[in-house]
Amino acid sequence: MIPLRYPLSELAGGGYDERTHKNVEDSDATLVVTFGRPSGGTARTIEFCRQLGRPHLVVDAAIEPLDEALRRAVQFVTERDPRRLNIAGPRGSGEPRAYAYTYALVRDLCLRCAPSPTPGPSRAQPSSA
Repeated sequence: MIPLRYPLSELAGGGYDERTHKNVEDSDATLVVTFGRPSGGTARTIEFCRQLGRPHLVVDAAIEPLDEALRRAVQFVTERDPRRLNIAGPRGSGEPRAYAYTYALVRDLCLRCAPSPTPGPSRAQPSSA
């Protein structure tokens, strides 16, 4: 069961293609990580982005260094300011490099694009007099 703190709902009767389509449809933009020519669900995600006219950025991790992918991803997210960013790519079971590369890319993207905390009211510290 999904914890209630996550605003998710199960897609009734949805198969893999339906879930992939819904993820693209419900997001404002999609970041796609590939390792060479996209296949399977990764290729379907790109297809759905094109069909639905959704902005998407494809990063080919087989040839693109992480720092360059991060630069492009930051620019993509900054320009589009998506409320919901869909992230897609191959499973780790099919592409051994997928987890480490994608984790680092998404972690650094979040660090660079996270909104700055708004200063709250200052809290007076008790004096030690």
